[in-house]
This record gives sequence, structure tokens and C-alpha cells, in this order.
Amino acid sequence: MSNQPAMWHRPVPADDRAGNATDAPGDGEGDDEGSRGGSSPPAYQFPGYQPAGYQPPGYQPAGHQTPAFPAPADRRSTSPAPAPAPAPAPEQHEPRAGLDTTAVLPYAGSRASTRTRWLRAWMMTAPVDVLALLTPLLVTQQYWRGTLAMTVLTVIVFASGGLYRARRHVSFLDEVPSLCGRLLAAASAVAIVAAMRHESAEYVFSFTRGVAASAGLVILGRAFTREFAIIARKRRWVEHNTIIVGSGPTAVELARLLRRYPQYGLRFVGCVDTPDGPSALPLIGSLDDLDSLVRLRECDVVIVADASCSETSLMEILARPRTAECDLWAATPLWGSRSHGDHIGAVPVVSIGDITLSGPQSALKRASDIAFASVALLLLSPVLLICAVATLIDGGPGIFFYQERIGRFGRPFNIIKFRSMRPVDEHESQTNWSIANDRRVGPIGRIMRRTSLDELPQLWNILRGDMSVVGPRPERPYFVEKFSAEYPQYAMRHRVPVGLTGLAQVSGLRGDTPISDRARFDNFYIENWSLWLDVKVVLRTVTEVFRAGGR
Repeated sequence: MSNQPAMWHRPVPADDRAGNATDAPGDGEGDDEGSRGGSSPPAYQFPGYQPAGYQPPGYQPAGHQTPAFPAPADRRSTSPAPAPAPAPAPEQHEPRAGLDTTAVLPYAGSRASTRTRWLRAWMMTAPVDVLALLTPLLVTQQYWRGTLAMTVLTVIVFASGGLYRARRHVSFLDEVPSLCGRLLAAASAVAIVAAMRHESAEYVFSFTRGVAASAGLVILGRAFTREFAIIARKRRWVEHNTIIVGSGPTAVELARLLRRYPQYGLRFVGCVDTPDGPSALPLIGSLDDLDSLVRLRECDVVIVADASCSETSLMEILARPRTAECDLWAATPLWGSRSHGDHIGAVPVVSIGDITLSGPQSALKRASDIAFASVALLLLSPVLLICAVATLIDGGPGIFFYQERIGRFGRPFNIIKFRSMRPVDEHESQTNWSIANDRRVGPIGRIMRRTSLDELPQLWNILRGDMSVVGPRPERPYFVEKFSAEYPQYAMRHRVPVGLTGLAQVSGLRGDTPISDRARFDNFYIENWSLWLDVKVVLRTVTEVFRAGGR
């Protein structure tokens, strides 16, 4: 029996010894793991094998006088065999650039996916949740009020917890803890109200039993929708075109994963990067072309990975109209950071919220603005009347002051205020930055400024749609142009409607405070917007008014 190993490497071909790489046939997709692009690995060397040209220790060519040395004990022959001519040393070749990774090329989309681009995750999960929660009404309609309350509250709690957001790594087991916790919270709230309204223990027990049954159906329904989503993605019934920003190692890994695993529901269409960035992947354009590429390639998702440009420039490009409509994901470089976001393969990714307040968020904000402005105008009408009379007494005719300001997307509009002073001319009105200590401001005007009562007529601007209750404060065209040139992040404030009050103002950034800080607070508000954040800003504004902390 041979002592040689059972598995042998193939012998090195002649062209490999000459330094030219010979590629083994592969499937074109799985060769990226071990391919290095240089020469092939050497053949296996069994024990005792000596390559051509090997010279044992102590060997000297014929004719050379050398003292005798005792042969080693394990040497079988005391006379060395004549050595063959030494083989030429193989050439040392530098590894060719681009061969250490397998290029991942864009591929054609499925026919079904072109008709399902409009589908979103919540369109399937939300209706199934509602049907499961309303199922007890098929048995009895005795508790229909509590069942409807349970349904509405559960959907709101699920939405606030992100359970209707699209996930790249779909797993029902990952959602079970959050589902159970939020179902328990909603059911407890409804059960407490039911116990307060009905003293009968039997009534409360029967109602709670129906709630428990509907909660179990919600969990079963969520398991079904998640499994169906995975099947639909694997068969490419649903997939969304995706552009990766970057071309470094993380971008290469993401492109490979999206190409190999369709269950993430993303179709890789190409990479973009800055012109002077790395080029390990074939690029379809530069970062400046991203907005047009999103339109041409009909992309729904943009993943930021290995971007070699500044954050300010990147966010400015991502805020462009077509790009801002895409779902934005960022691949975090902290691989060992225990990220609590989503992941694609082993690459952690974080979903970036809507940075333009479009779609349902915009509708919700607009509805809350209309409701707030209508109620405020009704309740504050006596205060508005008193302010109008005081302005008339302090400065004579001309109660209101109109001034051009810049609103959302750079559109100008006329803001309305109570007049607290009279500028010399229109040029002074448009270009004078701070006139808080001007002697022309009367005592009543000074009080109105410190309490911000002069801003109340802007409630009419809110009803008209020129402004919002909370948002970046509007500025005059002269200063918008000036600050946009000096501070790159300033122009990004105009992604959303301007506001009667704002996060920067309630944080003490009023009057002669750094513009860069104001822009930073305004952009933070935009990118972290929620209805509760608006409520907090309004409550803090009311506190500032009573403290007379205005200008």
C-alpha cells in the first residue's frame, strides 16, 4: 500500500512555472473566495521529495578537495549522486491589479419585479395584522368597541416601533420579542379601560380572552407574511434596484452578497464613487451623477458604503429630489460594534430615516399643522386683537409687517408679523441683520418681541401652507444666499417647510448666535423628525414665551 496521501494537487503546468497564471474553470460566481490571481499553488511534496537542482548539505562538485565527514546515520548511500543541471529560477511576477477579487457585474431584472416596484413591506403586513385583530368580531360583536380600540392602538404601537418598516434580513424569530411586548402593552391598556367601564368580572374576562386570541393570530399572521416575503424575494417576484455608493472592500462585499442571495430583495445595478476614489468595482458613474442614475436605472434603494467624499457633500447629493425618494441605507464600518440595525450577510446596515419629510410623514405633519393653527387662531383671537390695538397705539397705522422670506425648496413667500418698528427703507429691511436694540423699537414693540407675540400672525401663513408650526426659521433672501455660500449645510435646511418655531430657537440659538450651530440643529430636526419631537418643541416654545426669552 502506498504511503502517499490520498489527495493530490494537480501538477504545476509549464506555463505556470514560467510565471503565467492558468485559471481553473469555475462557475463564475463562487471563485471570489479563494482566487488570488497569481500563479497556481505548487504540487504536493511527499516526504523525502527533492526538487530538481537540490544540493544536499556537504555536497561539493567533482574535483574539489574537501575533508571527509561522516555520513548521517539515516543516509542510505555514502556516495552522492551526480546532481542534474539546476533548473532556472521561476520569474517573480507582481500580482496583477484587480485579480484579487471577483468583479460583480450588474444583471438584468426579472419581469415580475418591474410590475411590483411599488410594493412596500407594510402593504402586506399591516392588512394581515388588522384582519387578525378584527377576527373576534366574527364570533361575537358584543365587544366591538374594545376590539376596534385594540386594533387601532396595536397598529399605532407597531408603527412607532418600526414593525412595518422593510428589513433586509427577514426573520420572524427576530420579531417575536418585540411583537409580544407591544401586543401585551396594547392589550393591557385596553383591558384596563374595559375594567374601569364594566364592573362585571365575567365581561372583562371574556373580552380579555378574545384579545388574547387575536394576539395569537397576529403572531401567526406575521410568521406567514415573513415566510411569503422570503419566498417572493428568492423567486425574484419582488426585487428593488439598488445602487451602492463606494467601491472599496465593503462595497465589493455588499455587491457580492446581493448578487448571490436574492432573499435580501435587492438587485445590484452598479456602483458610483468620487472620480478620485478606488475602483475595485466597475463604476456606472460618479457620485455627482447619482440623481440622474437613480432615474435612469429606476432605483428604489441606495446603500452608502466606503464613500470617499466628505459627509457634507454626500448628504447634499443624497438630498436631491430623485435620490431623496429612495430608501437610504448606510453600511457601518464598525463590524464589531454590535449594531442593532439590520444586516446583509455579515455587513451591518442601518436604515436612514426620511430626510425630506415626504409621503405619509409629510401628510401627517401638514394635518397636524392645520389642526394646530386653526385651534390656536380660535383660542388666541382675543390676544391677537389686543396685540393689534397695542401696535396701532404704539406705531400708528400699519398693524402688520410683510417681509419676503425663503421657504421650502427655496421658494419665496411673504411672512406676516405685527409691526414693532419702522425701517428707514426697504433695503434696510432686507439686509439689516439684528435690530433688537434699535432705538426706533417702542416699549410695546419691545415687549412683543421678548414674548414673541409679534410672530402670532404667522399662524395665517401656516394655514396657507407657506409655513409649518415647527421647522427651520425662515430667513430673508439676502442672508440665505450669504449663509449658503459660507456654510455648506445651511441650504439643506430648506428640504422641509420653514416653521413658526424650531429646535434651534428653543435650544437658545436666537439673535447673534453662530449660523453653523443653527444649521446643525435644523438638519438634526429634519433627519430625526417625529410628531412627538414637534410636540416637545411646541411645549418648550410655550415655556420660552412665558419666560420672555425672546429677542
